[in-house]
Amino acid sequence: MKKLILWDLDGTLIDTLEDLAAAVNHALTLRGLPLHTIDEYRRMVGHGVRNLVQQALPAGVDDVYVDECLKDFKEYYSAHIDVKTRPYPGISDLITDLDKRGVKMAIVSNKFQEGTEYLIKEFFPEIDFVAIMGNREGFPLKPSPEIVEHVLRMSDIPKVDAILVGDSPTDMKTAANGGIDSIAVSWGYRTKEELAGNRIVDSVEELRGILTSSLD
Repeated sequence: MKKLILWDLDGTLIDTLEDLAAAVNHALTLRGLPLHTIDEYRRMVGHGVRNLVQQALPAGVDDVYVDECLKDFKEYYSAHIDVKTRPYPGISDLITDLDKRGVKMAIVSNKFQEGTEYLIKEFFPEIDFVAIMGNREGFPLKPSPEIVEHVLRMSDIPKVDAILVGDSPTDMKTAANGGIDSIAVSWGYRTKEELAGNRIVDSVEELRGILTSSLD
């Protein structure tokens, strides 16, 4: 029986792509650089915002330039973080139902910590997550297992009773590296081909069925 669900955030619980794209394009516009499309950004997200900004910039720019662009990105994104960002249909009900059943849940994201906390409080204010873990000092980005190990220690749950739900190969590797089960959702930012070899669900109702059956 699973007692702890670790959730990825972007592409799994909420669709943040348009707001992320707008913020990066803002930083590019300030510098007169070519902009990218939503589909192009879809392939860039998932490895932290610094990596996202770096991928959007021309090849060969130095770290100082990347940091300056990242600063402009964060200022714009923090002010426009929830313009178009919303939970995927059915997710809020699922999270609420699991919480009512007493299931422990945590957020494990590569998004910067302040943005992760803001969006969780904005869209899931009633949920008492065991941990809200974004990209923060002292923890390497996924697929390092450290974020999983930290949540397991906080919740005092053994690995066999935990499962990670995410939308990317990085999430699946994180679960494998941490020694816990995983489920990949197909509605996020990666294709089913990229997720091949993992347990994949195509709808929130399908995910609900798997998660609730594992709780019985």
